[in-house]
Parts: sequence; C-alpha cells; structure tokens
Amino acid sequence: MQRATSLERRVDAAANRVLLGAPANGVRAGLVEFTVFVLKQAWACIFGAALLVVILVAQLWYPDDAPLARNDVLTIAAVLIQVAMLVFRLESGRELWVIVLFHLTGTVMELFKTDAGSWAYAADGILRIGGVPLFSGFMYAAVGSYMVRVYRLFDLGFTRYPRRWMTAVLAVAIYLNFFTHHWWWDARWVLLAAVLVLWLPTVMHARVWRRTLRLPLLLVFGGVAVFIYLAENIGTWAGAWAYPDQVESWQPVSLSKLSSWFLLMIISVVLVAWVYPPQVPASLMATTRGDDRGADAARAASAPPKSIRRR
Repeated sequence: MQRATSLERRVDAAANRVLLGAPANGVRAGLVEFTVFVLKQAWACIFGAALLVVILVAQLWYPDDAPLARNDVLTIAAVLIQVAMLVFRLESGRELWVIVLFHLTGTVMELFKTDAGSWAYAADGILRIGGVPLFSGFMYAAVGSYMVRVYRLFDLGFTRYPRRWMTAVLAVAIYLNFFTHHWWWDARWVLLAAVLVLWLPTVMHARVWRRTLRLPLLLVFGGVAVFIYLAENIGTWAGAWAYPDQVESWQPVSLSKLSSWFLLMIISVVLVAWVYPPQVPASLMATTRGDDRGADAARAASAPPKSIRRR
C-alpha cells in the first residue's frame, strides 16, 4: 500500500496474515477480493461516514431546545472528527493540506450558492459565516478525504491519463461555471463534453489484493457521483440543508444534481492529482520499456505483497 500511514501499515499487515491462506482461484477467491474491495472502500469513506452519522444522530435525537444550536454541534463534531483522523494516523499531514483546500473551495461555493438561493441552512448557531454554518465546508473536505485515501489504499495507477495542465484548465472552468451560470449561459454540457474528450481513453488500475481491477475512469467518476448523490439525499432528509423544493416537505434531490456532482468530481480529481501525480502502473512501465523483467513484473502485480508470502 503506497504512502500508507503507520496505523494503516499495521492494519494491512494484520489483514494480510488473515488472508494468507485464502484460495487464489475459484468462487472463494472472488469473494475474498470482493470483501477486501468493500472494506477498503469503507475505510476510505470513514471521514464522510462519520460526519453523516453525526448529522443523522443530531436530526433524530438532538433536542430542539438545547442551549447549543444543532449547527454548532455539527461544526464541533466535524472538527473533532478531523482531529481524530490525524491523531489516530488515519490521514497524513500532506493529505491534510489537500483536505483544507477542498474545505476552502467548498466554503466559498457555499457562501455564493446560499446567497443566490440555491439551497439554505437553518438560521441558528454562531459558528457560521453569513448564512453558512462552518460544518458545511467539512462535507467537501469529506470528499477530499475519500479521494486521497482511495488513491493510496488501492495503489491507483492510470494509463493514457490526460496532461495535467489541460485538466487544471478544465477544472477551473468547471468551478467558475458553478458561479457564472446564475447570470450567464450555463456551460455544463460543454464542460461535460470536454471531460469526455479528455478522460475517455483513461483506464484506472486499482489493486484490491491479489487482483488488479482495470476500469474506465469515466465509469469510476460516475459511480462516485451517484454515491455522493445518495449521501446528499440522506443529508437533506436529516435537515442539514434544504433545496427550495424541499422547504415545505422533504423529497428526493433532483436527479439533475448528478451532473453537478459529476463535475465536482473532476475538480476533486484534479486537486488530488497535483499532490499525487497520476502514475502508469509499474508493471506496464517495465513492459513498455522492453525490460526483460517486464513479464515477471506483470505477474508480480497480481500477487500479494512480499510481506505476506510464505517463507
């Protein structure tokens, strides 16, 4: 596992000892790989999952007449979650800077969008900027946390990844369009077309345990966007914020938000890529260079790490 924290290295070593006797082929092998995949995804989502649990608990059990406003409780809880992520070595200091950047870009968007009436928060609490409670930035930080963690948990590699400067230009255009479409033409469909052009050839290589998944990167973007959309429905149901059509009574978030979350994914990926530059998988690099060891490297890429092989 690349760039793992000290805790994650210990967890990984313990998991590998448990999996050492797992079969290499057949149905049981497939179930092992699937289980590892789900557990890694859950581990990557821990920040967002913890924040979502706090939002649900606050909605279901926090008293309305409590001296501390619910939004302030959510903000304090979000800060404590972030501190715990660092104290217990669930995130590295380098990753924290990426997450802070997500937090800042998200908060700026929140300030503009709430002022424009795109959505609204309950008008209570003192830990807020204008109409935006400070916990809102942590929801964007949760996306950033997932992105940087999934990158290293799955040892992600990429083939035919577009030039980073081109992706950066597109990400800036996407971010600006979230603001400018309120008084000018909404360019989201042009931006979506540009995303397709840039990333359509890109394949993501994700190491599970023995196996490496090879998936079209655009398919992965879409899957994560759907997951965030589902989490957004839970958040609005719990009253963390509301869209205009949810003020009178809750209803599912409009499916049109899927395109917004898809485009937000592009911004997220570009931010992470500037910290962790996309790399071609090592086995493919060896093969491309004509290295005589290329075939051995390719076989090694589908085998468990050395630390768990039988001695």
